[in-house]
Amino acid sequence: MTRGFIVTGTDTGIGKTIFAAGLTGALSGAYWKPVQSGVEDGTDTRSVAELTAGRDVRIIPEAYCFETPCSPHEAARIDGVTIDFDRLALPEVDRPLVVEGAGGVMVPYTDDTLAADLFAHWGLPAIVVARTTLGTISHTLMTLEALRERDIPVAGVAFVGEEEPVAQSAIDRFGTAPQLGRLPLLDPLDAPALQRAFAANIRMDLLA
Repeated sequence: MTRGFIVTGTDTGIGKTIFAAGLTGALSGAYWKPVQSGVEDGTDTRSVAELTAGRDVRIIPEAYCFETPCSPHEAARIDGVTIDFDRLALPEVDRPLVVEGAGGVMVPYTDDTLAADLFAHWGLPAIVVARTTLGTISHTLMTLEALRERDIPVAGVAFVGEEEPVAQSAIDRFGTAPQLGRLPLLDPLDAPALQRAFAANIRMDLLA
């Protein structure tokens, strides 16, 4: 089995790609986002390449890249494409593999397959990226429950955003998953800043 992690989130646009870039750099790993929906503002793969510039990493191209920014199953339908699961097999790499899912764990990849079903098939432990704003407690706990219902191991929860002790404490108490730390919002956001912030704030020792 390929060693690595699935990076999933409680929602879209919460900093999951930034965390995935930081993790890929910290592991000197390989990054792969198998399905990208929406390319008008660039792709997550390109963002990770930019945020790991100068690091010993490998960037693997997407298996599918769709124009429309919506769930993979709908984006594929709009583009007239049928997603072939053989193309979603984990790539063979000689380093830790960081796989970024599209959106949250219950996003449909096909008409009968959710992201969580695909994660279970891959067999890698998942890291849940959660924002620290209103609603994060419920969204994070539901995400953890959906993963565990499918026997997907949870490597931990990582927060992105301003510190929110009440929410973080509640997720720690009810979620019973390792808390990997909190990545602050970065301005400017570039490869050196992300490398410094990730090293200072994320507990890589818990992922050993």
